[in-house]
Amino acid sequence: MRARALSGLLKKDDRVAVSNITGREASKVSVISQQHSGNIVSGWALGKEGQRIEVPGDGDIPVFGTCEQLYEQLPSEKQPNKIVIYSPPAAVYGEVKEAVHCGGGKLETLFIITENVSVEVTAKIRHLCNEASVDVIGCNTLGVMNSHDHVRVGAVGGDSPDESFVPGSATIISNSGNMTNTIASYMLSAGIGTHFGISTGKDVLILTPLVEFLKLAAQSEETKLLVLYVEPGGLYEQDAIQWMRENDFQKPFLVYVAGQLMEGKQVSFGHAGAVVEGHSTSAAGKMAAFDEYFGRGPFDPEETLTQENANELRRGIRVTTLHHVPMAAMALYDALGWKRDFAARRELKLNPWFLNYRHLGSELPGSLLLRAGTIPEPYKSQFQRLMKATVGLLPSRRSMRNSSHASSLEAGEPRIYGYPLTDVMASLSFGEALILYWTGELPHYDFEARLVDMCFTASLTNGPGTISAQGAKLSASAGNMPNTAMIGTLAAIGDVHGGNGRLGVQYLLKAFEDTGLQDPYAPDPAIDVAELAREVAARFKKTKDAAKESGVEYERIPGVGHPVFNDRPVNYDPREQAVSRAIEETGRRNVFLDFYHELVTALHDVGVASRVWAVNMDAVLACVWLGVCWKPLMEKRITLQRAKDCAFLGFALGRAAGGAAEFLDHQDHGTPMDMRLAASECRSLTASRQLRKERPT
Repeated sequence: MRARALSGLLKKDDRVAVSNITGREASKVSVISQQHSGNIVSGWALGKEGQRIEVPGDGDIPVFGTCEQLYEQLPSEKQPNKIVIYSPPAAVYGEVKEAVHCGGGKLETLFIITENVSVEVTAKIRHLCNEASVDVIGCNTLGVMNSHDHVRVGAVGGDSPDESFVPGSATIISNSGNMTNTIASYMLSAGIGTHFGISTGKDVLILTPLVEFLKLAAQSEETKLLVLYVEPGGLYEQDAIQWMRENDFQKPFLVYVAGQLMEGKQVSFGHAGAVVEGHSTSAAGKMAAFDEYFGRGPFDPEETLTQENANELRRGIRVTTLHHVPMAAMALYDALGWKRDFAARRELKLNPWFLNYRHLGSELPGSLLLRAGTIPEPYKSQFQRLMKATVGLLPSRRSMRNSSHASSLEAGEPRIYGYPLTDVMASLSFGEALILYWTGELPHYDFEARLVDMCFTASLTNGPGTISAQGAKLSASAGNMPNTAMIGTLAAIGDVHGGNGRLGVQYLLKAFEDTGLQDPYAPDPAIDVAELAREVAARFKKTKDAAKESGVEYERIPGVGHPVFNDRPVNYDPREQAVSRAIEETGRRNVFLDFYHELVTALHDVGVASRVWAVNMDAVLACVWLGVCWKPLMEKRITLQRAKDCAFLGFALGRAAGGAAEFLDHQDHGTPMDMRLAASECRSLTASRQLRKERPT
C-alpha cells in the first residue's frame, strides 16, 4: 500500500472530492461531512457543472461536470488527493478510471461506497489502482473516520459523528459500516475512544483486506487496541492471523464474529461477501481460528481478568455477544495495566424506543413489561424526519384473517370502503368503482375514471401472439374451463410482459423525488419537464456507456420502445396517443406522460437510441395510475407498494378479460390440442447419448 500508517488513509490536511455528489445520498453525506471535517474541496456530476452544494454555516461545495474538469479548473493546492466514489455499480469502473487518470500523482486513496460491484469489475479496479500506486478501500465501504484529526470520508458516524467517535486509543475495523458506528458508541460506555473507525466493505472481493489494515495499525502509536467486527465469508481473517503469527504482531484484538445463528438455515446475511465456501469461511470456522490464535476460549463476563492474565491476553480475546464488547474492553485494559481514555460516558443498558405488546400487554406480568425509552440523537431527529418525509403510508400491522378495510357486509348489504354497493352500482362507472376499490378513495378528478377505463380497454389485447393470450389459447386447446384459461393468462404475465407498469411507477417516483410536485394534472406545473428528461437521459447514457465498458448489465428504462412500433424515425404507440388526446381534451396534462414524451426525444438526442422510441402502454399505465394515486400517496393515505401494484393490476385485469375472449374464441372454433407443436417442428439442442447402466465401483 501507499500508506505507511493509518494516518496515510485519512488525515487533517487531506483534500477530498466526491463523485456523483448531487445524488441524494452523496449530497446529504457530503454536507454532514463538510460540517464535521471541512475537508471536501469539490465534487462532480454529469450535467451539473456550475451548481453548488449548500453547506449551512460552512459555505458551498463547488460541483464540476466531470473529474477532468475538476482537476483542470481547481488550483494545484486545492486539487484532491482523496476521492469518494458514490456512482451506481455500472458506472463505478468508469469513474475510478477517470479519477486515476486525472489525479495523476496527486491521488493517494479511493473510497468506493457503492455496493454490489461485480467481482470482475472489482478485480479490474484493483489492477488499475495497483499500477497507479493508489490505495483503494471498498467496495461497499461506509467510509473511514480519523477521530484524532476530526475528519472523515463517507457516512461513518451517521448524521452526528461526534456522538459516537471521540478521540481515544482503539481502532475499529468492521465488515459492516453501521457496526463501526455501533461499536464506537459501545466503547464510550467503557471510557475508551477511537483512533480510527474503518468500514472495510463486504462485497465479494474486498479491495483492501484486513491484513493491510493491520500493517498500518502496527505503525500507528495512537492505536493500542484493535476491535474487529467479522462476518462469514472470505479468507481475509485467516490470512491476517497467519501474518500476525509470522510477524509477532504486538497489539491485542477484541473480536466479535457474527452470523453463527444463521449457519445451516439458508438465510442470507445481507452482504454480498458473506458467502460461506468451506468451514474456514463460516462463522464457526472463524471463531475457532481466533480462539486458537488467542490461545484461550471466549470472554466470560463472570471471569475476573487480572494483571496475572496479561501475558495470555497479549494477543486479545473474542466476545460471543456484541454487548459484551465494552465489558471485555474494560477488563482487557485493566489486566494489561492500561489507563482508559476518559471516564465512562454512559451506561450500556436496554432502552427500547418503541413498544407494542398488543394482546400480551394484559397477559404478561408487570415485571416483564418495559417502558418506552427516550430516542437519543441523532436517531430522534432522523425518525422525526422519516415520519415527515416518507412517501406513502407506513401501515400498522395486525391480523387480517377476518377483517378488511376494503369490503364489509352490513345487514346483508355489501359495502366498498363503507359505501353501499348498490349506491356504487347506481352512481359510479366501472373506472370510478375500480379507483375506489383499489385506492380506498373516490377519484379526485372526473376524467381520471375515463383514463382508467381507457387503460383497461387498451390492455384487453395486443394480438393473439402475446404470451398472455397464448396462455388462454393453450388452456382452451387442452380442454380446460374458462377460469383455468384466465389463470393461464395471468400466469403468463410478469415483469417482462405486463409488469413494466409497476416498474414505471417506481422509475417515475425516483425521477420526480426532488421536484416538489404537488398536482400532476396542473396545466402549468412548476417543473421544467424537458430539462428533467435531459438530465435523466444524460445520466442513463453515462451508466449505459460505463456498463458496456465494464462488460456488465445495466438497468433499462421501463415503458419505452415497442417491438411492433419501432420502424420509423419517430415512433408512436397508437394506444398511448389515444390516452394523450383524451388528456388534452380535458384542458389539463399528465406531467408523468409529458416527461416520458420528452425522455424518448432526449434519449435520441444524447445518442442512446438511433430513433425516437415509442412511449408504450406500460408507461401509460404507470402515468395514469400514479396520477390517480399521487395525492393520497403524498398525504400518506396509501402505501408506495399499493401505487406500484395498481399499475400492474390495471394491465392484469384488462388482459385477464382479454384472455377470456381468446378462450371463448378458441373454444368455439379451435380443435383439441391444436396449440401443441409437432415433433417434426421441434429441434433437439442436445446430442443423442447412450445410457450406461454400469456404475463405477
